[in-house]
Amino acid sequence: MSEDKPLVNRVANSGIITLDLEKWYPSQAFVHIDIKDYLFKGLILKEKDFREALKEINWEEHRDKIILVYCSADAIVPSWAYMLIASYAAGIAADVVQADEQGYLNLYYRERIAELVSEDYEDKRVVVKGCANKEIPVGAYLELTKMLKPRVKSLMFGEPCSTVPVYKKPK
Repeated sequence: MSEDKPLVNRVANSGIITLDLEKWYPSQAFVHIDIKDYLFKGLILKEKDFREALKEINWEEHRDKIILVYCSADAIVPSWAYMLIASYAAGIAADVVQADEQGYLNLYYRERIAELVSEDYEDKRVVVKGCANKEIPVGAYLELTKMLKPRVKSLMFGEPCSTVPVYKKPK
């Protein structure tokens, strides 16, 4: 019988950079404010009633949370309505954005990806981790690919031991 060779983790020694988008997922809870709930007859936003409704919200309950403001009804919402909500939430919420959760996450990931130092990926082999417990928006993968493709030697999706090739720089 031959002598036992030590186990070598070839993936760890490969120089592959793994990016896990789930690690960037916001840690704060989301609060949804649907302006539809404040519309008169489902169509019109009455200023006086809206102001009164906003005064009755316990904004302190939203401290350090991400407030997502949108209108799920097919109604024309004046810009000042969003401004009023922002004025109440400013200094309390971690963030206030005019978007639903998917829209917010696309924006959030776009900002995180823009903060990456692109030179760190120059001529590197990169794997974008595919499995996650949280739903990562498809837009995040799109943005990351746009940023990485001009720089990397190769771009893959999945896990280092089992990847789907996305891009390989021509020799």
